Amino acid sequence: MQEPGLDEHEWVSEWEDINPLLRESPTEALSEADELIARMMEARGFPLQEREGEELSEPETTRSFVEARRVTREIESGQSFDPGDVALAVESYRELYAYLLDLGPTAGTPA
Repeated sequence: MQEPGLDEHEWVSEWEDINPLLRESPTEALSEADELIARMMEARGFPLQEREGEELSEPETTRSFVEARRVTREIESGQSFDPGDVALAVESYRELYAYLLDLGPTAGTPA
């Protein structure tokens, strides 16, 4: 069982490695940011996508992630992309990271 709050320490360490890359090589770093934010959202109980008919407690958080992930997947698949979309995805991941981290310690991993 993981100790409460240990995941936050890991998230901070991982983000400290990713954040400079988001400035220097954003298209290359988006996948790493996406993976970290997805794990954080799941640990916080946020869905990674909207399902029809499902009411979300914080729909903007999920929608922000979905849009950033869309851009990330376009880049990963080699599709053409708008550099402005990359900048928006980077900003979304940064905002999501700050918001999710600010929610405080998680309970840890259930046994």
